[in-house]
Amino acid sequence: MKEIGELNERLRSAQTANDRAGVIGDADFLDVRFSDLPGKWHHVTLPSTNVEPSLFENGIGFDGSSVPGFKSLEKGDMVLIPDPSTCHASVFRGRAIVSAIASAAEAETRTPFPMDPRVIATRAEAVLRGSGHADVSLWSPELEFYLFSSVDYEDAPNGSFYDIGSEETGWGDPDGPGASLGYRIRSGAGYHASPPCDTHYGIRNEIVVRMSAAGIPVKYHHHENGAAGQVEIELHAEPLVRAADHVMLGKHIVRNTAYDAGLSATFMPKPLRDEPGSGLHFHIRLERAGSPVLHGDDGYAGLSAEALSFIGGILLHGRALAALTNPSTNSYRRLRPGHEAPTNLFFSAGNRSAAIRIPQYATEPATKTVEYRATDATANPYLAMSALLAAGLDGMNRKLDPREHGLGPFDSNIHERGNGLRRSIDPLPATLEEALSELASGGSFLTETGIFPEDFVNVWIDLKTREADELRRRPHPAEFDLYFDC
Repeated sequence: MKEIGELNERLRSAQTANDRAGVIGDADFLDVRFSDLPGKWHHVTLPSTNVEPSLFENGIGFDGSSVPGFKSLEKGDMVLIPDPSTCHASVFRGRAIVSAIASAAEAETRTPFPMDPRVIATRAEAVLRGSGHADVSLWSPELEFYLFSSVDYEDAPNGSFYDIGSEETGWGDPDGPGASLGYRIRSGAGYHASPPCDTHYGIRNEIVVRMSAAGIPVKYHHHENGAAGQVEIELHAEPLVRAADHVMLGKHIVRNTAYDAGLSATFMPKPLRDEPGSGLHFHIRLERAGSPVLHGDDGYAGLSAEALSFIGGILLHGRALAALTNPSTNSYRRLRPGHEAPTNLFFSAGNRSAAIRIPQYATEPATKTVEYRATDATANPYLAMSALLAAGLDGMNRKLDPREHGLGPFDSNIHERGNGLRRSIDPLPATLEEALSELASGGSFLTETGIFPEDFVNVWIDLKTREADELRRRPHPAEFDLYFDC
Protein backbone atom coordinates (compact mmCIF):
# COMPACT_ATOMS: atom_id res chain seq x y z
CA MET A 1 0.00 0.00 0.00
CA LYS A 2 3.00 2.30 0.51
CA GLU A 3 3.68 2.28 -3.24
CA ILE A 4 0.03 3.12 -3.96
CA GLY A 5 0.22 6.05 -1.54
CA GLU A 6 3.30 7.32 -3.36
CA LEU A 7 1.53 6.98 -6.73
CA ASN A 8 -1.39 9.04 -5.44
CA GLU A 9 0.95 11.74 -4.14
CA ARG A 10 2.64 11.92 -7.53
CA LEU A 11 -0.71 11.99 -9.35
CA ARG A 12 -1.87 14.90 -7.18
CA SER A 13 1.31 16.85 -7.83
CA ALA A 14 1.50 16.15 -11.60
CA GLN A 15 1.25 19.45 -13.45
CA THR A 16 1.46 18.36 -17.10
CA ALA A 17 0.04 15.59 -19.26
CA ASN A 18 3.56 14.20 -19.67
CA ASP A 19 4.04 14.03 -15.89
CA ARG A 20 0.68 12.35 -15.43
CA ALA A 21 1.32 9.76 -18.15
CA GLY A 22 4.68 9.02 -16.52
CA VAL A 23 3.04 8.31 -13.16
CA ILE A 24 0.41 6.08 -14.77
CA GLY A 25 3.25 4.20 -16.45
CA ASP A 26 4.39 3.01 -13.02
CA ALA A 27 1.03 1.25 -12.49
CA ASP A 28 -0.18 -1.83 -14.38
CA PHE A 29 -3.32 -0.38 -15.94
CA LEU A 30 -5.37 2.78 -16.49
CA ASP A 31 -9.10 2.14 -15.93
CA VAL A 32 -11.37 4.75 -17.56
CA ARG A 33 -14.92 4.88 -16.16
CA PHE A 34 -18.06 6.67 -17.32
CA SER A 35 -21.78 6.78 -16.53
CA ASP A 36 -24.62 5.88 -18.85
CA LEU A 37 -27.90 7.80 -18.64
CA PRO A 38 -29.59 5.61 -15.98
CA GLY A 39 -26.48 5.82 -13.77
CA LYS A 40 -24.65 2.52 -14.32
CA TRP A 41 -20.87 2.72 -14.54
CA HIS A 42 -19.02 1.32 -17.56
CA HIS A 43 -15.27 1.07 -17.98
CA VAL A 44 -12.48 0.36 -20.43
CA THR A 45 -8.97 -0.61 -19.30
CA LEU A 46 -5.68 0.25 -20.99
CA PRO A 47 -2.29 -1.31 -20.23
CA SER A 48 -0.27 1.53 -18.76
CA THR A 49 2.30 1.17 -21.57
CA ASN A 50 -0.40 2.37 -24.00
CA VAL A 51 -1.13 5.62 -22.14
CA GLU A 52 0.08 8.67 -24.04
CA PRO A 53 -0.14 12.27 -22.76
CA SER A 54 -2.58 13.05 -25.61
CA LEU A 55 -5.15 10.66 -24.11
CA PHE A 56 -6.47 13.42 -21.82
CA GLU A 57 -7.22 15.61 -24.86
CA ASN A 58 -8.07 13.19 -27.65
CA GLY A 59 -9.70 10.49 -25.54
CA ILE A 60 -10.34 6.84 -26.35
CA GLY A 61 -12.97 5.63 -28.82
CA PHE A 62 -16.07 3.63 -27.86
CA ASP A 63 -19.44 2.57 -29.25
CA GLY A 64 -22.06 5.02 -27.97
CA SER A 65 -24.89 2.97 -29.49
CA SER A 66 -24.22 0.23 -26.91
CA VAL A 67 -24.67 2.63 -23.97
CA PRO A 68 -28.26 3.22 -22.71
CA GLY A 69 -29.45 6.72 -23.54
CA PHE A 70 -26.55 7.69 -25.80
CA LYS A 71 -26.39 7.13 -29.59
CA SER A 72 -28.17 5.29 -32.39
CA LEU A 73 -26.48 2.39 -34.19
CA GLU A 74 -25.63 4.34 -37.34
CA LYS A 75 -24.00 7.16 -35.37
CA GLY A 76 -22.34 5.24 -32.57
CA ASP A 77 -18.72 6.45 -32.73
CA MET A 78 -17.80 8.51 -29.67
CA VAL A 79 -14.77 9.18 -27.45
CA LEU A 80 -14.18 9.23 -23.70
CA ILE A 81 -12.16 12.17 -22.38
CA PRO A 82 -10.70 11.30 -18.94
CA ASP A 83 -10.68 14.10 -16.37
CA PRO A 84 -7.11 14.21 -15.01
CA SER A 85 -8.27 15.67 -11.68
CA THR A 86 -10.10 12.38 -10.96
CA CYS A 87 -7.03 10.13 -11.33
CA HIS A 88 -6.28 7.96 -8.31
CA ALA A 89 -4.34 4.76 -7.72
CA SER A 90 -5.52 1.62 -5.94
CA VAL A 91 -4.87 -2.10 -5.75
CA PHE A 92 -7.56 -4.17 -7.46
CA ARG A 93 -7.38 -7.96 -7.59
CA GLY A 94 -3.66 -7.76 -6.86
CA ARG A 95 -2.81 -5.19 -9.56
CA ALA A 96 -1.86 -1.53 -9.29
CA ILE A 97 -4.57 0.40 -11.13
CA VAL A 98 -4.91 4.11 -11.87
CA SER A 99 -8.58 5.01 -12.37
CA ALA A 100 -10.01 8.10 -14.04
CA ILE A 101 -13.58 9.30 -14.56
CA ALA A 102 -14.41 10.40 -18.10
CA SER A 103 -17.02 12.41 -19.95
CA ALA A 104 -18.28 11.46 -23.41
CA ALA A 105 -17.57 13.59 -26.46
CA GLU A 106 -18.37 13.59 -30.16
CA ALA A 107 -15.82 11.54 -32.10
CA GLU A 108 -15.23 14.03 -34.94
CA THR A 109 -15.07 17.31 -32.99
CA ARG A 110 -14.25 16.25 -29.40
CA THR A 111 -17.06 18.56 -28.23
CA PRO A 112 -18.88 17.40 -25.07
CA PHE A 113 -21.82 15.07 -25.75
CA PRO A 114 -24.86 17.01 -24.45
CA MET A 115 -26.67 13.92 -23.10
CA ASP A 116 -23.71 12.65 -21.08
CA PRO A 117 -24.72 12.86 -17.39
CA ARG A 118 -21.37 14.31 -16.29
CA VAL A 119 -21.54 16.90 -19.06
CA ILE A 120 -25.02 17.89 -17.84
CA ALA A 121 -23.68 18.25 -14.29
CA THR A 122 -20.77 20.36 -15.52
CA ARG A 123 -23.24 22.59 -17.35
CA ALA A 124 -25.32 22.88 -14.16
CA GLU A 125 -22.32 24.32 -12.33
CA ALA A 126 -21.74 26.81 -15.17
CA VAL A 127 -25.41 27.89 -15.17
CA LEU A 128 -25.24 28.45 -11.41
CA ARG A 129 -22.15 30.65 -11.76
CA GLY A 130 -23.91 32.75 -14.39
CA SER A 131 -27.17 33.03 -12.44
CA GLY A 132 -26.03 35.69 -9.97
CA HIS A 133 -27.58 33.70 -7.14
CA ALA A 134 -24.46 31.75 -6.16
CA ASP A 135 -21.01 30.81 -7.40
CA VAL A 136 -20.91 27.28 -6.09
CA SER A 137 -23.25 24.63 -4.75
CA LEU A 138 -21.85 22.20 -2.16
CA TRP A 139 -23.37 18.75 -1.73
CA SER A 140 -22.95 16.27 1.12
CA PRO A 141 -24.47 12.88 0.17
CA GLU A 142 -25.56 10.17 2.58
CA LEU A 143 -24.93 6.71 1.10
CA GLU A 144 -27.32 4.14 2.56
CA PHE A 145 -27.14 0.48 1.61
CA TYR A 146 -27.50 -3.09 2.87
CA LEU A 147 -24.77 -5.72 3.27
CA PHE A 148 -26.08 -9.27 2.81
CA SER A 149 -24.24 -12.56 3.25
CA SER A 150 -26.06 -14.18 0.31
CA VAL A 151 -28.45 -13.13 -2.45
CA ASP A 152 -30.20 -15.36 -4.98
CA TYR A 153 -33.03 -14.51 -7.37
CA GLU A 154 -34.69 -15.70 -10.55
CA ASP A 155 -37.12 -14.15 -13.02
CA ALA A 156 -38.47 -16.78 -15.41
CA PRO A 157 -41.73 -17.04 -17.39
CA ASN A 158 -42.98 -19.81 -15.10
CA GLY A 159 -41.75 -18.54 -11.74
CA SER A 160 -39.80 -15.94 -9.83
CA PHE A 161 -38.20 -15.59 -6.42
CA TYR A 162 -35.58 -13.79 -4.39
CA ASP A 163 -33.82 -15.12 -1.32
CA ILE A 164 -31.61 -13.00 0.95
CA GLY A 165 -29.32 -14.24 3.68
CA SER A 166 -28.12 -11.97 6.48
CA GLU A 167 -25.56 -12.95 9.08
CA GLU A 168 -26.87 -10.24 11.41
CA THR A 169 -30.36 -11.76 11.52
CA GLY A 170 -29.48 -15.40 10.94
CA TRP A 171 -31.52 -15.56 7.70
CA GLY A 172 -30.07 -18.40 5.68
CA ASP A 173 -26.99 -18.46 7.92
CA PRO A 174 -27.91 -19.55 11.45
CA ASP A 175 -24.23 -20.11 12.20
CA GLY A 176 -23.12 -16.68 10.95
CA PRO A 177 -20.96 -14.42 13.15
CA GLY A 178 -22.90 -13.53 16.28
CA ALA A 179 -26.23 -14.95 15.14
CA SER A 180 -25.84 -18.29 16.94
CA LEU A 181 -24.63 -16.48 20.07
CA GLY A 182 -27.80 -14.43 20.44
CA TYR A 183 -26.37 -11.14 19.16
CA ARG A 184 -29.11 -10.18 16.74
CA ILE A 185 -30.69 -6.83 15.93
CA ARG A 186 -34.46 -6.47 16.17
CA SER A 187 -36.30 -5.41 13.04
CA GLY A 188 -35.93 -1.67 12.45
CA ALA A 189 -33.82 -1.23 15.60
CA GLY A 190 -30.31 -1.15 14.17
CA TYR A 191 -29.63 2.59 14.39
CA HIS A 192 -26.05 3.09 15.66
CA ALA A 193 -25.93 -0.51 16.88
CA SER A 194 -22.53 -1.49 18.29
CA PRO A 195 -20.47 -4.70 18.07
CA PRO A 196 -20.91 -7.59 18.48
CA CYS A 197 -24.44 -7.02 17.12
CA ASP A 198 -22.93 -4.71 14.51
CA THR A 199 -21.07 -7.44 12.62
CA HIS A 200 -20.07 -5.16 9.73
CA TYR A 201 -18.06 -2.61 11.70
CA GLY A 202 -14.77 -3.95 10.34
CA ILE A 203 -15.89 -4.01 6.70
CA ARG A 204 -17.20 -0.44 7.00
CA ASN A 205 -13.80 0.65 8.31
CA GLU A 206 -12.15 -1.02 5.30
CA ILE A 207 -14.60 0.70 2.92
CA VAL A 208 -13.80 4.09 4.46
CA VAL A 209 -10.04 3.45 4.26
CA ARG A 210 -10.39 2.67 0.55
CA MET A 211 -12.62 5.70 -0.01
CA SER A 212 -10.15 7.99 1.71
CA ALA A 213 -7.28 6.58 -0.35
CA ALA A 214 -9.30 7.39 -3.49
CA GLY A 215 -9.77 11.01 -2.34
CA ILE A 216 -13.36 10.69 -1.09
CA PRO A 217 -13.79 12.77 2.10
CA VAL A 218 -15.81 10.68 4.57
CA LYS A 219 -17.59 12.40 7.44
CA TYR A 220 -18.61 9.27 9.37
CA HIS A 221 -20.16 5.81 9.08
CA HIS A 222 -22.57 3.81 11.22
CA HIS A 223 -25.14 1.02 11.29
CA GLU A 224 -28.53 2.21 10.11
CA ASN A 225 -32.00 1.17 11.30
CA GLY A 226 -32.33 -1.91 9.11
CA ALA A 227 -31.60 -5.05 11.15
CA ALA A 228 -30.23 -7.05 8.23
CA GLY A 229 -27.00 -5.11 7.77
CA GLN A 230 -28.13 -1.60 6.77
CA VAL A 231 -25.28 0.91 6.63
CA GLU A 232 -24.81 4.66 6.20
CA ILE A 233 -21.67 6.46 5.09
CA GLU A 234 -21.94 10.25 4.93
CA LEU A 235 -19.52 12.27 2.82
CA HIS A 236 -18.23 15.80 3.39
CA ALA A 237 -19.59 18.57 1.19
CA GLU A 238 -18.03 19.15 -2.24
CA PRO A 239 -18.97 20.99 -5.46
CA LEU A 240 -21.66 19.30 -7.53
CA VAL A 241 -19.62 17.42 -10.16
CA ARG A 242 -17.02 16.25 -7.67
CA ALA A 243 -19.74 15.13 -5.22
CA ALA A 244 -21.50 13.16 -7.97
CA ASP A 245 -18.16 11.62 -9.00
CA HIS A 246 -17.68 10.50 -5.43
CA VAL A 247 -21.17 8.99 -5.17
CA MET A 248 -20.39 6.88 -8.25
CA LEU A 249 -16.90 5.99 -7.03
CA GLY A 250 -18.13 5.38 -3.49
CA LYS A 251 -20.76 2.89 -4.67
CA HIS A 252 -18.09 1.13 -6.71
CA ILE A 253 -15.78 0.86 -3.70
CA VAL A 254 -18.61 -0.36 -1.46
CA ARG A 255 -19.64 -3.13 -3.85
CA ASN A 256 -16.11 -4.36 -4.52
CA THR A 257 -14.95 -4.19 -0.89
CA ALA A 258 -18.04 -6.16 0.13
CA TYR A 259 -17.37 -8.67 -2.66
CA ASP A 260 -13.79 -9.14 -1.47
CA ALA A 261 -15.19 -9.91 2.01
CA GLY A 262 -17.71 -12.45 0.72
CA LEU A 263 -20.65 -10.06 1.13
CA SER A 264 -23.12 -8.51 -1.30
CA ALA A 265 -23.90 -4.78 -1.16
CA THR A 266 -27.10 -3.32 -2.60
CA PHE A 267 -28.25 0.29 -2.86
CA MET A 268 -31.80 -0.78 -3.81
CA PRO A 269 -34.29 1.56 -2.11
CA LYS A 270 -36.40 -1.32 -0.73
CA PRO A 271 -34.77 -4.76 -0.89
CA LEU A 272 -36.66 -6.07 2.16
CA ARG A 273 -40.31 -5.98 3.17
CA ASP A 274 -40.97 -4.58 6.67
CA GLU A 275 -37.44 -3.19 7.03
CA PRO A 276 -36.34 0.42 6.47
CA GLY A 277 -35.52 1.48 2.94
CA SER A 278 -32.27 3.06 1.79
CA GLY A 279 -32.13 6.64 0.58
CA LEU A 280 -29.55 9.00 -0.90
CA HIS A 281 -30.10 12.22 1.04
CA PHE A 282 -28.39 15.39 -0.17
CA HIS A 283 -27.34 18.20 2.17
CA ILE A 284 -27.05 21.32 -0.01
CA ARG A 285 -25.23 24.61 0.63
CA LEU A 286 -24.87 27.64 -1.66
CA GLU A 287 -22.07 30.22 -1.59
CA ARG A 288 -21.59 33.54 -3.36
CA ALA A 289 -18.18 35.21 -3.28
CA GLY A 290 -17.26 32.95 -0.37
CA SER A 291 -20.28 33.93 1.74
CA PRO A 292 -23.22 31.63 2.63
CA VAL A 293 -26.38 32.26 0.63
CA LEU A 294 -28.83 30.16 2.64
CA HIS A 295 -28.31 31.79 6.04
CA GLY A 296 -30.56 34.57 7.27
CA ASP A 297 -30.42 35.96 10.81
CA ASP A 298 -34.14 36.64 11.14
CA GLY A 299 -35.67 33.94 8.93
CA TYR A 300 -37.39 30.73 9.90
CA ALA A 301 -34.77 28.21 11.10
CA GLY A 302 -32.07 30.73 10.20
CA LEU A 303 -32.95 30.71 6.49
CA SER A 304 -32.53 33.63 4.11
CA ALA A 305 -35.21 34.75 1.65
CA GLU A 306 -33.06 33.22 -1.12
CA ALA A 307 -33.00 29.93 0.75
CA LEU A 308 -36.80 29.92 0.95
CA SER A 309 -37.02 30.53 -2.80
CA PHE A 310 -34.55 27.73 -3.45
CA ILE A 311 -36.62 25.41 -1.26
CA GLY A 312 -39.83 26.58 -2.92
CA GLY A 313 -38.53 25.71 -6.37
CA ILE A 314 -37.59 22.18 -5.33
CA LEU A 315 -40.91 21.54 -3.59
CA LEU A 316 -43.10 23.00 -6.34
CA HIS A 317 -41.28 20.88 -8.93
CA GLY A 318 -41.00 17.91 -6.57
CA ARG A 319 -43.48 15.66 -8.34
CA ALA A 320 -41.70 16.04 -11.69
CA LEU A 321 -38.28 15.82 -9.99
CA ALA A 322 -39.20 12.37 -8.67
CA ALA A 323 -38.73 10.93 -12.17
CA LEU A 324 -35.02 11.74 -11.75
CA THR A 325 -34.50 11.52 -7.99
CA ASN A 326 -36.54 8.28 -7.64
CA PRO A 327 -36.34 6.74 -11.10
CA SER A 328 -37.10 3.07 -10.42
CA THR A 329 -40.18 1.00 -9.72
CA ASN A 330 -38.53 -0.07 -6.46
CA SER A 331 -38.19 3.60 -5.39
CA TYR A 332 -41.90 3.79 -4.63
CA ARG A 333 -41.85 0.78 -2.32
CA ARG A 334 -39.68 2.94 -0.05
CA LEU A 335 -41.84 6.09 -0.31
CA ARG A 336 -44.77 4.88 1.77
CA PRO A 337 -46.73 6.95 4.34
CA GLY A 338 -45.89 6.40 7.98
CA HIS A 339 -42.22 5.61 7.52
CA GLU A 340 -39.16 7.84 7.81
CA ALA A 341 -38.84 8.23 4.05
CA PRO A 342 -40.83 11.35 3.09
CA THR A 343 -44.03 11.09 1.09
CA ASN A 344 -45.19 14.73 1.12
CA LEU A 345 -43.61 17.85 -0.34
CA PHE A 346 -43.09 20.28 2.53
CA PHE A 347 -40.18 21.72 4.51
CA SER A 348 -39.47 21.90 8.22
CA ALA A 349 -36.73 22.40 10.78
CA GLY A 350 -35.44 19.07 12.02
CA ASN A 351 -38.57 17.15 10.95
CA ARG A 352 -37.61 13.85 9.34
CA SER A 353 -41.06 13.34 7.82
CA ALA A 354 -40.43 16.40 5.60
CA ALA A 355 -39.11 16.20 2.05
CA ILE A 356 -36.78 19.09 2.92
CA ARG A 357 -35.35 19.22 6.42
CA ILE A 358 -33.33 22.12 7.86
CA PRO A 359 -30.78 20.39 10.14
CA GLN A 360 -30.77 22.10 13.53
CA TYR A 361 -27.25 21.05 14.43
CA ALA A 362 -25.85 23.23 11.62
CA THR A 363 -25.82 26.42 13.71
CA GLU A 364 -23.12 28.49 11.99
CA PRO A 365 -23.99 30.66 8.95
CA ALA A 366 -21.39 28.89 6.80
CA THR A 367 -22.89 25.47 7.59
CA LYS A 368 -26.55 26.36 6.93
CA THR A 369 -27.89 23.57 4.73
CA VAL A 370 -31.10 22.24 3.32
CA GLU A 371 -31.45 18.46 3.19
CA TYR A 372 -33.49 16.84 0.42
CA ARG A 373 -34.55 13.45 1.79
CA ALA A 374 -36.55 11.78 -0.97
CA THR A 375 -33.76 10.76 -3.35
CA ASP A 376 -32.52 7.17 -3.53
CA ALA A 377 -29.46 5.59 -5.09
CA THR A 378 -31.22 4.23 -8.19
CA ALA A 379 -30.89 7.87 -9.29
CA ASN A 380 -28.00 8.90 -11.49
CA PRO A 381 -26.32 11.39 -9.12
CA TYR A 382 -25.18 13.68 -11.94
CA LEU A 383 -28.77 14.00 -13.17
CA ALA A 384 -30.53 14.07 -9.80
CA MET A 385 -28.29 16.80 -8.39
CA SER A 386 -28.48 18.83 -11.60
CA ALA A 387 -32.28 18.56 -11.60
CA LEU A 388 -32.51 19.63 -7.94
CA LEU A 389 -30.27 22.60 -8.72
CA ALA A 390 -32.38 23.50 -11.77
CA ALA A 391 -35.56 23.42 -9.65
CA GLY A 392 -33.97 25.50 -6.90
CA LEU A 393 -32.68 28.09 -9.39
CA ASP A 394 -36.13 28.33 -10.97
CA GLY A 395 -37.53 29.09 -7.51
CA MET A 396 -34.89 31.75 -6.92
CA ASN A 397 -35.49 33.32 -10.34
CA ARG A 398 -39.22 33.55 -9.55
CA LYS A 399 -38.66 34.55 -5.88
CA LEU A 400 -41.01 31.80 -4.76
CA ASP A 401 -42.03 31.58 -1.13
CA PRO A 402 -43.05 28.03 -0.17
CA ARG A 403 -45.14 29.38 2.72
CA GLU A 404 -47.46 31.10 0.24
CA HIS A 405 -48.07 27.77 -1.49
CA GLY A 406 -48.90 25.77 1.63
CA LEU A 407 -45.59 23.90 1.58
CA GLY A 408 -44.66 24.44 5.21
CA PRO A 409 -43.12 24.85 7.54
CA PHE A 410 -44.87 22.03 9.40
CA ASP A 411 -42.95 21.04 12.49
CA SER A 412 -44.91 17.94 13.54
CA ASN A 413 -44.88 14.41 12.16
CA ILE A 414 -47.77 14.74 9.72
CA HIS A 415 -48.41 11.00 9.82
CA GLU A 416 -49.40 11.33 13.50
CA ARG A 417 -51.82 14.23 13.01
CA GLY A 418 -54.43 12.39 11.01
CA ASN A 419 -54.92 12.56 7.29
CA GLY A 420 -56.40 16.06 7.16
CA LEU A 421 -53.13 17.99 7.02
CA ARG A 422 -51.38 15.32 4.96
CA ARG A 423 -54.13 15.44 2.33
CA SER A 424 -53.65 19.20 1.99
CA ILE A 425 -49.95 18.84 1.05
CA ASP A 426 -48.85 17.68 -2.38
CA PRO A 427 -47.63 14.08 -2.15
CA LEU A 428 -44.70 12.64 -3.99
CA PRO A 429 -45.81 10.31 -6.79
CA ALA A 430 -46.85 6.82 -5.73
CA THR A 431 -45.42 5.02 -8.78
CA LEU A 432 -42.73 5.50 -11.40
CA GLU A 433 -45.43 5.85 -14.07
CA GLU A 434 -47.00 8.72 -12.12
CA ALA A 435 -43.62 10.42 -11.76
CA LEU A 436 -42.94 10.12 -15.50
CA SER A 437 -46.34 11.62 -16.25
CA GLU A 438 -45.52 14.58 -13.98
CA LEU A 439 -42.17 15.02 -15.76
CA ALA A 440 -43.89 14.99 -19.15
CA SER A 441 -46.25 17.80 -18.14
CA GLY A 442 -44.01 19.76 -15.78
CA GLY A 443 -40.38 19.16 -16.73
CA SER A 444 -39.80 22.33 -18.75
CA PHE A 445 -37.80 23.93 -15.91
CA LEU A 446 -34.98 21.46 -16.67
CA THR A 447 -34.41 22.88 -20.13
CA GLU A 448 -35.51 26.48 -19.48
CA THR A 449 -32.65 26.91 -17.03
CA GLY A 450 -30.26 25.76 -19.78
CA ILE A 451 -28.96 22.81 -17.80
CA PHE A 452 -30.58 19.88 -19.65
CA PRO A 453 -30.66 19.46 -23.45
CA GLU A 454 -33.96 19.98 -25.22
CA ASP A 455 -34.58 16.32 -26.02
CA PHE A 456 -33.62 15.02 -22.58
CA VAL A 457 -37.14 14.69 -21.13
CA ASN A 458 -38.45 12.63 -24.05
CA VAL A 459 -35.40 10.35 -24.08
CA TRP A 460 -35.61 9.83 -20.30
CA ILE A 461 -39.36 9.11 -20.32
CA ASP A 462 -38.94 6.58 -23.13
CA LEU A 463 -36.07 4.85 -21.32
CA LYS A 464 -37.85 4.64 -17.97
CA THR A 465 -41.26 3.72 -19.42
CA ARG A 466 -39.68 0.58 -20.86
CA GLU A 467 -38.39 -0.25 -17.35
CA ALA A 468 -41.84 0.24 -15.81
CA ASP A 469 -43.39 -1.95 -18.52
CA GLU A 470 -40.98 -4.77 -17.64
CA LEU A 471 -42.50 -4.99 -14.16
CA ARG A 472 -46.09 -4.27 -15.17
CA ARG A 473 -46.36 -7.34 -17.41
CA ARG A 474 -45.06 -9.78 -14.79
CA PRO A 475 -47.28 -11.50 -12.21
CA HIS A 476 -46.18 -10.89 -8.63
CA PRO A 477 -45.87 -13.79 -6.14
CA ALA A 478 -48.22 -11.97 -3.75
CA GLU A 479 -50.91 -12.05 -6.45
CA PHE A 480 -50.98 -15.85 -6.22
CA ASP A 481 -51.68 -15.55 -2.52
CA LEU A 482 -54.42 -13.00 -3.15
CA TYR A 483 -56.08 -14.26 -6.33
CA PHE A 484 -55.06 -17.83 -7.24
CA ASP A 485 -58.33 -19.30 -5.94
CA CYS A 486 -60.52 -16.65 -7.58
